[in-house]
Amino acid sequence: MGLISNGSTVFDAGAMASGFGGSMTFIKKLTASSSGTLSFVHGSSSVILDSTYKEYLFILKDIHGSINDRRLEFNVSIDGGSNYNVAKTSTAFEAYHYENNAAAAGGYVTGRDLAQGTGFQILTSDAGADNEECACGTIQLFNPASTTFVKHYISRMVDKNPAPATVVNHVAGYANTTSAVNAVQFKMLAGNIDTGTITLYGIS
Repeated sequence: MGLISNGSTVFDAGAMASGFGGSMTFIKKLTASSSGTLSFVHGSSSVILDSTYKEYLFILKDIHGSINDRRLEFNVSIDGGSNYNVAKTSTAFEAYHYENNAAAAGGYVTGRDLAQGTGFQILTSDAGADNEECACGTIQLFNPASTTFVKHYISRMVDKNPAPATVVNHVAGYANTTSAVNAVQFKMLAGNIDTGTITLYGIS
């Protein structure tokens, strides 16, 4: 199995990519520093987001917002990042467990789904902003360069919210466009992404 590096951490490419359908190729890593948005735009700053790969993987690590009880969101663009307003339809569910064992449950979350909504897709619960609180996870984007089909995405995130509790968030849907998606943007519902990294890989 080959080894690849994202600039700081070495991954076992064969083992890591086995769950995503193929080998991983590092493309770009963005590091938040009180950032209003983090954007991956094809052709900008060495970002590849075209037909080179049929699947793209974003790995989000230690995403920490500046404001308590705020959600991480993402959206896509078909015009190189000039507008992030593609219509999306999605479904969302979560499971949570309080630190003190006072509550634990799971179920569908209607407030995080979209029905042809052009706004940002919510990926996490109301994540906390205390020093030890953050969110981590992955987003898969399938065949964004297609000019025939819609663009499916799957997100799996975990966060610690102020309850305090751990929350596992699952979101899946599609960007309802047959135009090529060539940019992806992340932001908090309010405030900045204080710290954290988002790394983009192409899957072949």
